[in-house]
Amino acid sequence: MTGEKTVPALPCRSIDEIAEFYEMLGFTRTYYQTRPNPYVAMKRDDIEIHFFGMPDFNPEDSYGSCIVLVPDTGELFNAFAGRMRAAYGKLLVSGIPRMTRPRKRKNVDNLSGFSVIDPGGNWIRIFAAKPDAADTDAPLTKLASSLRNAVVMGDSHGNHDQAARILDTALRRDQDTAAPKDLLEALAYRAELAARADDHPAAREFLTRARQIPLNEADQDALSDTLTSLHDLAAVLRT
Repeated sequence: MTGEKTVPALPCRSIDEIAEFYEMLGFTRTYYQTRPNPYVAMKRDDIEIHFFGMPDFNPEDSYGSCIVLVPDTGELFNAFAGRMRAAYGKLLVSGIPRMTRPRKRKNVDNLSGFSVIDPGGNWIRIFAAKPDAADTDAPLTKLASSLRNAVVMGDSHGNHDQAARILDTALRRDQDTAAPKDLLEALAYRAELAARADDHPAAREFLTRARQIPLNEADQDALSDTLTSLHDLAAVLRT
């Protein structure tokens, strides 16, 4: 049998709050009721997620999660990010709700992935459905390998403190010898982790260090997404 479909139903504190957030991302409300139980269904193309309301629910205590497989994580992230910037004037990178950036996850066969953490505290984990056939990774340097480990802790497990400790150790070890590309990516992620921890002075310090790295034209092209993340973070730190 083919054609089966699974639709997750996740908890939230307010179905109106959750519907407003997903409508901001480009979803459409396909079902809504307040009685006998609050319930709302949201859909965007083939992505469908339902939510049930629990007025006393604490989003910080949520274990709600689901996985969404998509053809292109970068395309969907950019669509979400554009709508988020239009609505809030910035990308939401800390607190609840927020969104992480597409990065390879070593705990998911190095598939590219990013997460949307919605107002209910639910983690919508978005991954590439299959590896990019044109993607051929060179052997990882020590710093790049540490960054992959930090991403598992910070973006998969939500433990930004442990991710920061991994990167701090790696940066102390490799900052004087690392290639500019590896150093920029590590510092950009470290700045993002500091912002998630509401440590804005540290986030500004790592952001400044990242911006001071000299890049040739090829590196600038290869790191365009990372450089965009620095602009997004700077907008957050100005508010």
